[in-house]
Amino acid sequence: MKKLVPIAMSNRHIHLSPEDLETLFGANYELTPMKDLSQPGQYACEEKVDVSGPKGTIKGVRILGPTRPQTQLEISVSDSYALGIKPPVRDSGDIADSPGIKIDGPKGSVEIGQGAIVASRHIHMHTDDAKEFGLKDKDEVQVQVGGKRGLIFSNVLVRVSDKYALEMHVDVEEGNAAGVSNGQLVEIL
Repeated sequence: MKKLVPIAMSNRHIHLSPEDLETLFGANYELTPMKDLSQPGQYACEEKVDVSGPKGTIKGVRILGPTRPQTQLEISVSDSYALGIKPPVRDSGDIADSPGIKIDGPKGSVEIGQGAIVASRHIHMHTDDAKEFGLKDKDEVQVQVGGKRGLIFSNVLVRVSDKYALEMHVDVEEGNAAGVSNGQLVEIL
């Protein structure tokens, strides 16, 4: 049995804490959902912010909702050069000892001391899918991408929860290097 998973490319985005959201957009501000994402309860917002590092600024970084306990910026390696920072490749939420960044919104600015990462490639997997594939949370797998630019992604983290929908996430640079399209099926080896 082939273990097929849909893949999706993730562009730069930011997750905000409730406190930072209020500083950037005003007291009691609520995010405006623009589009639901593949993971249940997650959505892209109408709102955007500008982020700045020692070397430059990236304007119009999309906010993803809902808010999270800590503000986290997920960027590509190319973005890190533009900003002049050296973020680690990390699992989402693991921001310890990562670079800080300045964030500008319409009502204010925030400087976070840490929180900029390049997200590790990973697979969100519902508990039922994990059982079917014989995998568990925090396993690492290899994933084969077919096509003219086909390749094998190594060190792909499996994240299992009954709140997840089956989907592999790579950043835009990884996806473009492999020539993938959102929704394309890839195979866990």
